[in-house]
Amino acid sequence: MTVQDQDTGLSEFVQQWEQWRDDHEQALLDPHGFLAVTSLRWLDEEPTRFPDAPGAWSTGEEGVVVELDDGEELTVDGVPVRGRYGFGVIAERAGVNAVAGDAVIEVAKRGGYDIVRPRHPENALRTGHTRTPAFPPDRRWVREGRYLPFEKPRAVTVGAAVEGLQHVYDAPGEIEFEIDGGTHRLTAFNGRSPGSLQVLFTDATSGVSTYAANRTLSVGAPGEQGAVVLDFNRASNLPCAYTDLATCPLPPAENRLPVAVEAGEKIPHERLGDGH
Repeated sequence: MTVQDQDTGLSEFVQQWEQWRDDHEQALLDPHGFLAVTSLRWLDEEPTRFPDAPGAWSTGEEGVVVELDDGEELTVDGVPVRGRYGFGVIAERAGVNAVAGDAVIEVAKRGGYDIVRPRHPENALRTGHTRTPAFPPDRRWVREGRYLPFEKPRAVTVGAAVEGLQHVYDAPGEIEFEIDGGTHRLTAFNGRSPGSLQVLFTDATSGVSTYAANRTLSVGAPGEQGAVVLDFNRASNLPCAYTDLATCPLPPAENRLPVAVEAGEKIPHERLGDGH
């Protein structure tokens, strides 16, 4: 390979990373994304009204119910609803979005609890967001690894960004990789696309230059003999890095890396309070 080829390859690597950054920021700024969340409401049997969502909300054996006064309306699955409306029993980690004007009212279940989480595009956290800082891309942090599937998926209980809350995920296996002469294994969860994986982790930069609680890394579907690539340059923050109104999972204990992974996204400006 010539020097020119090497330069071209590096340029493409950087361009692809910059495109990933742009796409990630665009998703973060979605009008009804996590930066638009104005409150996190934990429902019980007592119908309760909230200032950022129409109706009185409650939950019970029949699931989440909203009671809308005269003049109040929600749109659910494209259909306007008025009066008393039942969302039914919502499955864990599932949810329904009800539209109220330019806002979306998320109705969901997290950690066994029914919640309402209004999302308003004009929320100051969203309108004042500044691009998330990140380490410069470095090929050193593109590591080849090997996926080691379990005989059958294991239920793994992890903590959450909200104190007292727990999440349970099925882990299909582990990912083994080497860096700086050391071998590490990370428990992997199922990713968003079929066959893909996701790892939650902390490392020696956590709480120093990166968000203390967690970062996440998407890993493509394993190839032959379980071959995978971990590109830590694309390690990203979860919503809890930006807002206390998220219920993000924490990494399992074995996913706390002793090395400093100086790659991927850093602590958001919103947490630093510098406004830049």
